[in-house]
Amino acid sequence: MRAIAISSAALTLATGLLAAAPQSPPARKPIDVSTLGPQVGERVPDFDLKDQNGKSWTLHSLMGPKGAMLVFFRSADW
Repeated sequence: MRAIAISSAALTLATGLLAAAPQSPPARKPIDVSTLGPQVGERVPDFDLKDQNGKSWTLHSLMGPKGAMLVFFRSADW
């Protein structure tokens, strides 16, 4: 009876260790960046957006004599 209990405990422990073993992450698929929004040098449509103070801005209102540069920063951690 004691041998069965020890065998059962060993089997349970081994199963738990196998389940907790690190697994390799899933393979990543390549990303086609040409499908992700405006590309470098491409004209973007005019927009009307509000800033953090509620003031409206359009692309036209932000453009200087040499144009404007838009930077999209999606990894901010606040």
